[in-house]
Amino acid sequence: MKQNDASHALLSDAQELGHEARAGTGDHAVLKLWLRMLASTTQIEAEIRKRLRENFDISLARFDYMAQLFRYREGLKMRVLSRYLMVTGGNVTGLTDELEREGVVQRSPSPEDRRAWIVSLTPKGRRSFEAMAKAHEEWLLELFAGLDEKAVQQLYAQLGALRVHLVS
Repeated sequence: MKQNDASHALLSDAQELGHEARAGTGDHAVLKLWLRMLASTTQIEAEIRKRLRENFDISLARFDYMAQLFRYREGLKMRVLSRYLMVTGGNVTGLTDELEREGVVQRSPSPEDRRAWIVSLTPKGRRSFEAMAKAHEEWLLELFAGLDEKAVQQLYAQLGALRVHLVS
């Protein structure tokens, strides 16, 4: 992997190297790949955060929270939601309190466990999330438009293989 490939030169000229600026010409290809993946992910996430804020006045954390609940119409126990979001129970409680006040989520006692709460989207929350999810999908299509379908499928497969390796 050459440090001076065309993309590296263009990114450098645009002062957009980001994490890739940490790599030197003698660094291993895997380090360069890691920094490029990190820079790409950081750049995409920053753009999504910006667009969510500008278009819907919502944070990425709230969007992710609502996305999980959207997938589970019957709702989720708060500790399961916490695990899916990879955040602490306290973070989920704080978000739940805020979103409940706004009328986009509701809490109900768990029928199996008196200590647990089930959180679900309200009809208002579902409508709100559907609009955001449609825009989010369009943004991702736009942001990944520089890759053809074959490249997307190859990257997906290769990153899947990497994740399997990391888990094993």
